[in-house]
Amino acid sequence: MPVTLRNIKKEDNEELARIIRASLVEFDVPKIGTVYSDPDTDHLFEMFEEAPASCYFVAEEDGALIGGCGIYPTPGLPAGYAELVKLYLINATRGRGIGKMMMDKCYEAAKAMGYTHLYLESFPQLAKAVSLYEKAGFKPLTGALGNSGHFACTIWMVKEL
Repeated sequence: MPVTLRNIKKEDNEELARIIRASLVEFDVPKIGTVYSDPDTDHLFEMFEEAPASCYFVAEEDGALIGGCGIYPTPGLPAGYAELVKLYLINATRGRGIGKMMMDKCYEAAKAMGYTHLYLESFPQLAKAVSLYEKAGFKPLTGALGNSGHFACTIWMVKEL
């Protein structure tokens, strides 16, 4: 079966939190000051449902949830900006273009919601993801934008839509 993308459901919360935290442990990303310790990680459906002009898509293959990616209006971002957030895939599915597929879906959604730029935060340990962002047109910044609360991040990037 092909990979399908759909909107997040409440019943996805537990599995998404597991995928996100397992990915961060796999790449030895700090746990404090990241999405790992963020309490919203356990309640992504509610987080996106409550935020205007936001969306989160999950990827499924053979009926199993394999990852997700979203757009979020992070407080403190410049006008017209949203954050590309929580792009994670299970290990067995990486390198097959699924991350790009999820990002493309997010770009379409962000444009439809009226955003002009997407911002993201990451880590050097996630080098393959950072390379994906660069290929997609994200440019490095010298510091953080907005107030994500993820103070441990050391890579900040922005893309004009």
